[in-house]
Order: sequence, then C-alpha cells, then structure tokens
Amino acid sequence: MCKKWLFVPVTDEVFFTLLLFGIFYDLNGYAPGIEANRFLHLKDKRFFWKKKDKQGKVVNLRKPCCKSKNKMKRILKGNSDFGYIISNKGYFVDKTMFVKEFFDSGDSVVVLPRPRRFGKTLNLSMVEHFFDIRKKESTTFFSGYKISGEKGFCEIHQNKYPVINITLKGVGGENWEECFLYLTNAVTELYRHHDYLLDSDKLKNYDKQFVEKIILKKAGQIDYELSLKNLSIYMAKHFGKETIILIDEYDAPIIEGYQENYYKRVINFMQGFLGAAFKGNHALHKGLITGILRVAKESLFSKFNNPGIYTIVDPYFSDKFGFTEQETKKALEYFGLQGDFEKVKHWYDGYKFGNTDNIYNPWSIINYMDRHVQGFKPYWVNTGSDPLIKKRILEPGIDNTYDELQKLISGETLTKTLDENFVFSDLEGKKRLLWTLLTFSGYLTQIEKIDYETYKLKIPNFEINTIFKNIVFDWLEDEHKVPKELLVATTEHLVNNRIPQFEKGFKKIIGDTFSYFDERGMAENVYQAYFLGMLAIVGDDYAIRSNRESGDGRYDILLIPHNKSKYGLVIEVKRVDKRGEKEKEASYNKRVNAALKKALEQIERNKYYKELISHKIKKIIKLPVVFAGKEAHVLPLPEKKRTYSSPQLF
Repeated sequence: MCKKWLFVPVTDEVFFTLLLFGIFYDLNGYAPGIEANRFLHLKDKRFFWKKKDKQGKVVNLRKPCCKSKNKMKRILKGNSDFGYIISNKGYFVDKTMFVKEFFDSGDSVVVLPRPRRFGKTLNLSMVEHFFDIRKKESTTFFSGYKISGEKGFCEIHQNKYPVINITLKGVGGENWEECFLYLTNAVTELYRHHDYLLDSDKLKNYDKQFVEKIILKKAGQIDYELSLKNLSIYMAKHFGKETIILIDEYDAPIIEGYQENYYKRVINFMQGFLGAAFKGNHALHKGLITGILRVAKESLFSKFNNPGIYTIVDPYFSDKFGFTEQETKKALEYFGLQGDFEKVKHWYDGYKFGNTDNIYNPWSIINYMDRHVQGFKPYWVNTGSDPLIKKRILEPGIDNTYDELQKLISGETLTKTLDENFVFSDLEGKKRLLWTLLTFSGYLTQIEKIDYETYKLKIPNFEINTIFKNIVFDWLEDEHKVPKELLVATTEHLVNNRIPQFEKGFKKIIGDTFSYFDERGMAENVYQAYFLGMLAIVGDDYAIRSNRESGDGRYDILLIPHNKSKYGLVIEVKRVDKRGEKEKEASYNKRVNAALKKALEQIERNKYYKELISHKIKKIIKLPVVFAGKEAHVLPLPEKKRTYSSPQLF
C-alpha cells in the first residue's frame, strides 16, 4: 500500500459533496452506500474511491499508482508516429525487437500482410526512427525498451542508414485518373521531405532536375514508376550508405482499383513502381512492405528478387503485430483496468498469428482503455476493406455462405482452404477465396492447421461476432427493407414460445420483403438462409445448428439454449406452391395444413430433438414452417372453422 496516501473515512454527506463539486476522482461504477465503511484516500490532491472487503481489509477499486499524475504515460490515438508518441509521453507497447528481427532476416525485402489497425504504420515508423541517419535525436526514444539491451546491434546499426518511408493509405478513387493523382501526391510529399537533396554536392545536376520535377509535379507516369528507385539512389549518393525502403499499406490502391474496375491499370503501375525499387536496385540495403493482403507474385511481385512474404499463418513475426496476452494485461494494469481483463478477453482476444495464440486487437484495446467509461464496443469500425468484404459475404450462391456464416456466428469452426497467392481477379471465378479474404482481413482467425493449405477457421471474438451480425442486419434492412426492431420483436416471440405473435411478425417480414423475383425458383434452403439471418439476433444466447444429423435424420434448424431453463427449438421448413388464382381458400388451407403436419411428423419420426435432450433441455418446441410463395405459415389454417393449436411441446 502506498505510504503517501492518507485514508480518510467519510460520511454520505461528505461523499456527495465531493462528488457534486467534481473533486471525486473515479467512481468506477460503484455507487455510494454499497459499503457501510467508505474511505477516500488523498494523494496529490486527488481522491480515490475505496471500500472494505468481507475481512475488513481496504480494497482498491482502481489500482493505486505512486507516480505523480504528470509522470503517467498517456494514451495517444490518431497519430502513428513513433517519435511523437514517445516524446509526448504516450503509452507504447514494446515491439522494438521487431527492428532486429526484420533487419536480421535473410530476405532483402520483407512483405508482412496484417489486418488493418494492427500496428503496421506504427511499427514502420519505429523502424524508420531506429535506422534513419537523419534522426539522431531519436536515439533516446528507445531507451528503456527491449532493443536498447542489444548493445552491439544498436552500436552498429542505429541511425546509420538513409530511410525512405511512404504510406499508400488512402490512395484510391473512383477511377484510375483520380487514383494516380493520389499516388503522385504521396510521391511528391515524399520528395519534398527530402528536398535537401537539391543542395547536395554529391548529386549531378540531372539528378537534381529529376528531384525538382517530382517536387513541382511536372513528371510523367514513367517518372513516378521510377521515383522510389531514383530517390533511393540519390539518398545513397548523398549519405554514402545503402537505403532502407519502407512502404505502408501497399495494397490500398489495388483494393480500390478492384472495387472501382481499374484493377489492371493500378497493377501495371505498381509492378513498375515496386519492381524498380526492389529488384536489381544496388542502392537498396533492405525493404519492408506492409498491407492487408498478399497479392500473388504473378500479378505484382513478379519483378521482385524472391521477397520474403510472411502472412498471419506463418510463425515468423507472429507476435510483432497486435497485442499478446501478457502485453494486454500489462497495459490494463498500468491504467488500473486489470479488473476488466476477462471482459476484455471476451471482446477483443482470439486471434492466432503463426504459432502465437491469444493475439488481441490493439486498436480496440487502446480505444477501450481510453474510453472505458462508455463500456465495451466494437471499436474496430467498418472502414478499409469492409465494402469488399460485405459485397462478397452477401453475394447469393457463394458455397452456402449464409448457412456457414450462421455457424460461425454461433461459435462453430469451418475447415477451409486458404490461398495465400491471392489474385483479386480470381474473386469472381473462385468463390472459395472469400474465406482467404475474411481471414487475412481479420474477420476470421485460423485456430488449427490441418494440412498444407487447409485450416480450421472461426470468428475470433465477440467484437467481430457483432460486426458479422450487423452485416446480416444491414443486409436485411438495406436489401429487403426489414427493420431491425421488427426482427428483434419477432425473434423474441419465437424463443419465448409466443407462437401466434411470432407468426404475425414473421408473416409481415416475409410479405413485405419478398418480391416475385425473390420467390421465383426459391428452394427450401433459400428460405432457410433467410430464417437463419433473422436468428442471428439470438446467437449470443443460443447455439444454432443447421442441416445436421440428429436422431434418425437431418433437421433444418436447431436452437440450443445456453441457459437450460429456456426453450429449445427444432424447426423444420417446407415449401408448397403458392395459392392459384382459382384455388379455393379451403383447398389452399388444406394443402398448407398437410405440409405443416408432414413437417411435424418428420420432426417426431426422425427424433430431431435428440440433440436437445442430450444437452438436458427439458422444454422443447417442435416448430413446422411452411412457405407458399410470399406466405409463411406456422399455425394450422381453418379448413372449416378457425381453430388454433400451439406447436407441440414436451
């Protein structure tokens, strides 16, 4: 216990007075009156909330810190410059050994695809500050971090190389001309950063003329394709040392080009831009490229000298992006949030990179620590490659995607092939590439390698599960005009055995959203996929199975409650022809009722509920659903007079 703190028991009146005038420092969710004995402790004129445990020992609700407030490191967001973070006393998770691992690798060029916002930009900035010959002042930035213990390495390499660092983040546009403008702006800014070359006595006049042409934006496309290579040559001449080239988010313009239909033009440019810099360039000492996806050698890296490409399934650099569990615990403890660890793990853990388990999403951890009063949220917001992800997920007929998506939302795994040699142009013909796209973008994670290219995949955590659900909800609302409120209410009726109310809501959903085009040619599995999308709402409370072996047959949909006191459901879906123009109501009703009866008999005959019984679920709903065009039926229709009967229950 910190000896500098003075513990003072206070009354409710004093406590409320301090709270009212804003003197009270941190309530952390504990309301006045929860303990008979309350304490405030005073340090540096700050009050902290205390309470006693059952043994009468004073317990901290926020971990005490004996450092004065002005010495505490801060959470700095929105700036990925390593120097800025360190010089402004920002909290930094020590990834400095990445510098040595990168430099000591046997590859002249290292390519590291990682999901967005997993620390790529900050890591490249850290590498730049360590090696850059122009940043001698940054030597002190690494003091106290792991790399500073590598005395020999630091003495030989720290601040000894000219460094080029360019980011292509945000480079794109609706057409190639707009994208090229962004590319030229990025290169121009890079050259302006090195405009000291115009005064160099080591460069020829024609070298300086090229630099000036780029700075004044008077260069042509070929000049820009050669710009990285030429800049590295000029810097090597000026400093008398080979250059380190760093490129962040190299695939940003490629993804944009694919989405906006100028893929070939951007690939052609990037082949020249990167190829010239990284193949046969005698001014290059080492190269490092980051992005989200590994774009195949055949389409982009064909002009490279065998770059070392290390993806999220490779064991190398596996703990250098994202936070490990130890790093996450340490950060939470530093900011007094160690009591939230289990919830943090539930929300933001779950990734496996190479042979490193329990990688946490760093962007989400940082945002939670900074905004913990707001509670847990999916901070990994939908930007970057998300439009492409949504388009591929929601495209009809992709290998039973809807069914498999529901399995993932329910916590199950899928066994899929990951094609690391990713070519965007293959997305149209090779639907299985969806799973590669999802995994390398951070929406899924590999948990086990089955063979050379086959892995078990799952949704890593609750945050990403929420994102998948929102994709489903957005699809239903945007494409089929189904309000989320109606979905929630209808689903709540279903899982609480309010079947007449459920049928009413479900009829409205189907009737309002299915057009004639939707219903034409629809088979049972399409209706089932729509049903499963709605059931994503209850995915937190139920394990949802679809088309599985159970008893003596295959049920359509099974809901297994985690709370064994709740209802379990077996749903069997049937389809009949819609009512003909001349068909009498009684005849139509008779056909529907026969299908409902057949579905119910099938559930009973095949004992589809066996899996529920094995999970010790005592209350079981056996629910038949019959679709007739846009009409959905759950309860029997009156053939003579209207009589309702509830679905059969145990």
